[in-house]
Amino acid sequence: MLDGFVEYGYIGLFLASFLAATILPFGSEVVFVGLLAVGLNGWTCVVVASTGNWLGGMTNYYLGRLGKIEWIEKYLKVKQEKIDKTRHWLEGKGAAMAFFSFLPVVGDIIALALGYMRANVYIVNISMLSGKFIRYVLIMYGLNWII
Repeated sequence: MLDGFVEYGYIGLFLASFLAATILPFGSEVVFVGLLAVGLNGWTCVVVASTGNWLGGMTNYYLGRLGKIEWIEKYLKVKQEKIDKTRHWLEGKGAAMAFFSFLPVVGDIIALALGYMRANVYIVNISMLSGKFIRYVLIMYGLNWII
């Protein structure tokens, strides 16, 4: 399935990154590495992937901000207990914890919980974009080091 995204180049990378940052269970890293392997510009891939992943994460944030737990449980398949547990863990740590929204599995729930908590949207934006950007830069340099 993910190889289909590679065929569409930067647009495929953007879509894969966006969808991977939502609750969908796949990673955009495969598409990112595939595009780097076929010779696309690394920094353009970093910017495209970071932007798509950040916008997907912010989608989760705003879905959480709606505060409709029944919608989140029904459509995103995230139980209120998970959101409450993450929200409790985030209390006192602040909106800058959005930096860690790039983490697999818990990153999506961090974004949802921060939205549910109505964390400062400006800090969430900057922190989330920074974390996602740094992750893709590290993947790019890691791949260059391996090759």
